[in-house]
Amino acid sequence: MNILAFAGSTSSTSINRELVKFVLKDFQDEDVNFIDLNDFNMPVFSVDLEKKGFPDEAHRFLKAIEECDAIICSLAEHNRSYSAAFKNVFDWASRINVKVFQNKPMLLMSTSPGGYGGGNVMNTAKTFFPQFAADVKDTFSLPKFYENFDLESGVINPELLKELQEKIENFKIQIKNS
Repeated sequence: MNILAFAGSTSSTSINRELVKFVLKDFQDEDVNFIDLNDFNMPVFSVDLEKKGFPDEAHRFLKAIEECDAIICSLAEHNRSYSAAFKNVFDWASRINVKVFQNKPMLLMSTSPGGYGGGNVMNTAKTFFPQFAADVKDTFSLPKFYENFDLESGVINPELLKELQEKIENFKIQIKNS
């Protein structure tokens, strides 16, 4: 099984990256391609730039999705929506292939310092990603990251940890049966 993993953030201290890294501990027997959106830096999408051609980075992002069997991502929430960095990668990629996620099963997550845990971006993505061929199998939102997550131990809130572990196991079962 080949897993593509990423955080929807370019921050060097991304809490969403930390959440993805924690979840990937449950996929140690799989081939994991953990990409960094910083490696997909492109000009801000515009139709004028599109007329000049597509950046190689957009093609590389789509190729990474094409080569995987499943996707694990955690979206950063900026002003109740996607981060500008993720949205830009998504915009470029969607102009090359509207089925950006290529019907790959996805574990979709979000976290934030606040009590809603990135719930706004999560709710948008749950509705929006399937329109771009994401097969969202399960979702998880971690509220109050700094209270519920330790960089050494991961999720430290017992109820949230149990919920996440159940979702990971459910995701594993679903992708093995795909």
